Amino acid sequence: MTDDIRDVARKSLKAKTDFKIFFGVAIIVSLIVTGVWFLSGRSDYFWPIWPMLGLAIALAFSGFNAYGPSSHITESAIDAEVERLKRRNGE
Repeated sequence: MTDDIRDVARKSLKAKTDFKIFFGVAIIVSLIVTGVWFLSGRSDYFWPIWPMLGLAIALAFSGFNAYGPSSHITESAIDAEVERLKRRNGE
């Protein structure tokens, strides 16, 4: 059972680390496309909004996966789940 908890914790930490890396990449990509727009004559139409919007949507899903309700597992919730599984298995 301890290994299962460690796997969940490992997945949670990985999701949080992946989100932070993705956030940094999104900032860099946004700066690059904005720089291209700026250096190409700054037209009236701010086209970098479209890749930035796509990145924002992807970041929202990634952030929810990393920091959403299922990522906060308390010790009491773990203890309750262990007891529930023990009862179900007849231990």
